[in-house]
Amino acid sequence: MIYLDEAATTPLKREVLEAMWPYFGPDFGNPSSHHEVGESASRALEQARADVAQALGARASEITFTSGGTESDNAAIKGIALAAPRGKHVIVSSIEHPAVLESAEFLGRLGYDVTVLDVDHDGMVQPAALTEALRDDTTLVSIQYANNEVGTIQQVESLSRLAAAKGVPFHTDAVQAAGWLDLDVDRLGVQAMSVSGHKLGAPKGIGILYVRRGTRWEPLIHGGGQESGRRSGTENVAAAVGMATAFTLTGGSNDETIARRDAFIDRVLADVPGAELTGHRNHRLPGSASFVFPGTNGETILLELEARGIVCSSGSACAAGSDEPSHVLTAMGYDGPVAQTAVRFTFGRTTTAEDLDTAATELARAVAAVSALG
Repeated sequence: MIYLDEAATTPLKREVLEAMWPYFGPDFGNPSSHHEVGESASRALEQARADVAQALGARASEITFTSGGTESDNAAIKGIALAAPRGKHVIVSSIEHPAVLESAEFLGRLGYDVTVLDVDHDGMVQPAALTEALRDDTTLVSIQYANNEVGTIQQVESLSRLAAAKGVPFHTDAVQAAGWLDLDVDRLGVQAMSVSGHKLGAPKGIGILYVRRGTRWEPLIHGGGQESGRRSGTENVAAAVGMATAFTLTGGSNDETIARRDAFIDRVLADVPGAELTGHRNHRLPGSASFVFPGTNGETILLELEARGIVCSSGSACAAGSDEPSHVLTAMGYDGPVAQTAVRFTFGRTTTAEDLDTAATELARAVAAVSALG
């Protein structure tokens, strides 16, 4: 099997599991307990927080451990909007993850005015569109760093500066960017950022929310006052340690992965009649290649590929099973029938050129087989 669905989840790294293991056993304590066993767990938790903060160029006090990217997105958008004194206007892009879009819709039901920014055919938010949308009563802008379906990387530095000029907090969903792109929060100019562990080789069920010191934010989970009152509930120490360890294992050059990605894209476009790349040709994640195949059916292509030993997806795992076309592709201007022919290939630095050559060969055969079905 060749696994090409790392945007959905990545395998747990052995080093991460080994770092976590003691906190399932001898260091099992509750970090809120004031005795030796609990304090040992607390020290591990705070070291993990410091390690994550260092990876983001942040302060440890600005890091909150959560259950994953979805919770972090919800907490950032609802929490900042509910605490903001300046008004009830929120701006998001049309291709955000459902965790962002549905959080904004929830605020709309509470009386907030939600502006959804259009994107171009490459999935890019244009700075002029954000400039036009910003108002005196805007409370938050949330625009993802990189798209989970088509891999397009947004101009977060430029967009955040536009928001900052108006005094508006800027949140970015960096779930897909983590492990590939620089997450330095000062360089990006963001007041809040969401990251999920299982996209980095950490376990599922752990994530972080960065909120810059001084940013007004209302916690959504109340109870025991854990995480300095920002998120109540006994912390998952083992997973937090795993998250921090995964961060230490990220980094390195993307050049070889980009070269393999571009060779794969060129091969698919040359060998598969009618194939069209989705997302920006260059400003895309190193391990992301996505296509539409007009006149076919994306789900049928996936079944053909899996039968041939290639595992990939038609888009976001969070929308799996939906009969609706991708909201990302329709926002980018693809009509419904074409959007439903989408296939996404996402891979890591350990994916070989041979793996991608095999995938391209089998994709051409799969599309031909599906096309022959009429």
